[in-house]
Amino acid sequence: MSSTTAVKYAQWNKLYIAGEWRQGSSARTVVVRNPYSREVLTELPLASVEDIDVAYRRAQEAQAAWAETSAFARAEVMERAAALLAQRKDEIVKYLVEETGSSQLKAGIEVDSSIGDIKLAAEYAHRMTAVILPSAIPGKENRVYRTPVGVVGAITPWNWPFYLSIRVVAPALATGNAIVLKADSQTPITGGLLVADLFEQAGLPPGLLSVVVADLDEIGDAMVEHPVPRVISFTGSTAAGRHIAEVAARSLRKVALELGGNNVFIVLDDADVDRAVAAAAFGKYLHQGQICIATNRMIVHRKVYDAFVEKFKAATEKVKVGDPADPDTVICPLINERQAKRILGLIDESLKQGARLVLEGKLEGQLMYPYILTDVTNDMPIAKNEIFGPVAAILPVDSEEEAIQVANDSDYGLSGAVFTGDLERGIRVAQRIVTGMIHVNDQTVNVESNVPFGGEKSSGIGRYCGEWGLEEFTTLKWISVQKEPRVYPFS
Repeated sequence: MSSTTAVKYAQWNKLYIAGEWRQGSSARTVVVRNPYSREVLTELPLASVEDIDVAYRRAQEAQAAWAETSAFARAEVMERAAALLAQRKDEIVKYLVEETGSSQLKAGIEVDSSIGDIKLAAEYAHRMTAVILPSAIPGKENRVYRTPVGVVGAITPWNWPFYLSIRVVAPALATGNAIVLKADSQTPITGGLLVADLFEQAGLPPGLLSVVVADLDEIGDAMVEHPVPRVISFTGSTAAGRHIAEVAARSLRKVALELGGNNVFIVLDDADVDRAVAAAAFGKYLHQGQICIATNRMIVHRKVYDAFVEKFKAATEKVKVGDPADPDTVICPLINERQAKRILGLIDESLKQGARLVLEGKLEGQLMYPYILTDVTNDMPIAKNEIFGPVAAILPVDSEEEAIQVANDSDYGLSGAVFTGDLERGIRVAQRIVTGMIHVNDQTVNVESNVPFGGEKSSGIGRYCGEWGLEEFTTLKWISVQKEPRVYPFS
């Protein structure tokens, strides 16, 4: 980048390593641009393998004292962070709009969800409990303690960068761990640097949180192979998740993986079509479809198929595309040109295989106007792959049973939705869909801090949020106490 190029946020040119803001020691840098205006936001020197090693080693040193810190002190840090985030909401929203191409609506949801997760993490601090269990051996007492794992390594993506980092950082810290976070190089400010700034302001002791941004071609598997972390948390593509799981397995370390989704939106023959259309449009077009739980395949009974297509097209044509800074905009730019070209390829191949184009969008830079494809079958690229863009694929089916079969005919199982006029029928169908999450008479994009978030099959391993999230960053230790002499058989 030319030295004369203006940088809007020159203050975000350092990483947060071992409690210090310092420049990455790699010779490589990343230029971060606004995906809509292409304005340069920052130029950031990247982390080297040595930086990652320092972050992990310091985390290991700091964690021992943090684990011994009272639950009340750890909870207070979380509570201060949540309060500070609420105060800084407008600031964080602005960064999300500028760095990630988020709409105002999506950015607000992301910050509110982050506040909820931090507040729940404060409760985790008080749930590091012990239980006493009976023993069959006379005079023995069994104690089971919930303890932190030690150090967590986290790798987070660009699409909901702030929330998906908070979702790991807050519970890991609250339960007495230290954490090294690698944010995506496309969104380093919202995906990591703002997170570090928030917890530093909240009084987190130095060394417990480090944020690095690095080039994978340079660091390879250093985040996963390093001997210090005991848990690796990853959110991203299924292909990358499989690789991380394989690398982690060599060291017998635990992984928490939230991976891709090919989420279904089933409309049964008794559904309220208007309600279904409204929900489908939200689940499809929020953040231009760049969400792991976005609606991907709309599976619609032929009895209501034509009406659904007609009304969904009309609803889509009203969706505003353009500048993320405009509060009325829904569909904003895709994160990069590579994603746009990939999506256009999926559309072209599916049309060649017989899909029908009922609404033809267009591409202006990284702005993709919505497309609607009908008469889609499950073997077409637009149905087999996670779209991650504003393209609706609508599949006709002749029965409830066929809808279930089509829904389950996928390697993925993250989120889903079922629309019906009979709630009990919807619940029965939902129970038969192999997926980690599914919603009756709602759309697929749902996140709540107190319920388990995660997938089945190729959509991941483990669960975040709620009491289930506590399991990901803690372990159990059995300590037995022999209170009186034990008689052994051959002593």
